[in-house]
Amino acid sequence: MGKNNDYDAEEMTVELELEDGSNVNCAVITILTVEKQDYIALLPLDEKGDNADGEVWLYRYSENPDDPNEEPVLDYIEDDDEYERVSDAFDEYLDSCEFDELMDE
Repeated sequence: MGKNNDYDAEEMTVELELEDGSNVNCAVITILTVEKQDYIALLPLDEKGDNADGEVWLYRYSENPDDPNEEPVLDYIEDDDEYERVSDAFDEYLDSCEFDELMDE
């Protein structure tokens, strides 16, 4: 049999370890740059690979430029103003790609 070229199988995902020690698989929606800092938007998925509530998680994102194979680092956004700026940038991103249409497919 040939390789399945279904785009869903190619969707980029990451596994996050939560504070309680549990793991959540998340689809990577996009990486945004706001004021020279990169941020990642993640869609948490349940065991079936679905996201029922539409909740999106935003984190600071950084890669080691000297070692592209090193795992990227995700950090919580603790500053409310910073989170607001990232959230606004994400909303603009959604507007630009009509995210609702993507979710309906």
